[in-house]
Amino acid sequence: MIKTVKTQDIKTGMYVVLPKKWFAHPFLKNEFLITSPEQIVKLLEARIVEVSIDTAKSTFPEQKAQIQISPKVKTIPLPIIPPSLHEAIYDKKMPAEEKAKAIHKYSIEMMHRLMERPSAESIKEAKKGISEVVDLILADDKTNQQLLSITSHDYNTYVHSVNVGVLGVSLAKTIFRRSDAHNMHELGAGFFLHDLGKVKVDINIIIKPARLTDMEMQEMQRHAQYGYEILTDTHQLTEECKKIVLQHHERENGTGYPQKLYGDAIHVYGRICSIADVFDALVSDRPYKEKLGPFDALKVMKEEMLNHFHKQLFEKFVLLFK
Repeated sequence: MIKTVKTQDIKTGMYVVLPKKWFAHPFLKNEFLITSPEQIVKLLEARIVEVSIDTAKSTFPEQKAQIQISPKVKTIPLPIIPPSLHEAIYDKKMPAEEKAKAIHKYSIEMMHRLMERPSAESIKEAKKGISEVVDLILADDKTNQQLLSITSHDYNTYVHSVNVGVLGVSLAKTIFRRSDAHNMHELGAGFFLHDLGKVKVDINIIIKPARLTDMEMQEMQRHAQYGYEILTDTHQLTEECKKIVLQHHERENGTGYPQKLYGDAIHVYGRICSIADVFDALVSDRPYKEKLGPFDALKVMKEEMLNHFHKQLFEKFVLLFK
């Protein structure tokens, strides 16, 4: 029997059928059994007012359905890694395109939760999720290629972090394919966490719908140092993360920041992230500019900004989109 229930009245043991498609809510499937209070909280946060309940598939007597959620349940912090991210990564039957969309979506959710509470425990947990995404990118070329083809309509720090993470790991995969001298998990962590320091930058600067003033730009540029400090204070700083977080805005011609490093003074990890970071900025909608398509973005980088990047690394980056 199918019956409609207010979201605030559902409880564990109910088999719910959601009214929206999977990409419009924070779950991988439209139908599933409620097994934890956290799932109920996610439904409320997604502003789903009511759901259908399949009583035949539920695991409790129908008459017990109408139970209010305790106020304490609403305060339970969500896990840093969305369970749906695990489901998508390890679902061997899911088509590559659908898998890539799910991984992208739930990775963004993971980065959002991390930046809401960037504690030592949260960063350590996020690194586990990032490592799983890295392993997938390294092992699954089809899904990797689909991840590279995803374009985001909304720009924010969470989306940008995931995009740069995917781009950085994909380029590192190409460059270090035949080498075991690099810790790809920590490299992935560095790419995904490269903008972690923005959590300490004034939010009004982050979301300003216009170009920044000189003073605002100075504060924005401190995010590299802030990220280094956060990872140091939480005991999550590795050499890979250090190089990436501090150097992803350095430029080959010495015009970058924060140290104005020149040429080979920039580590290969920083160089990789620099390319990924600029590319994603160009292909993303921003308040003060329209986004470019991938081909046009690569053209701008080659014709107007090539002296910013390591030439051979940039050439390998271009080949990711062939």
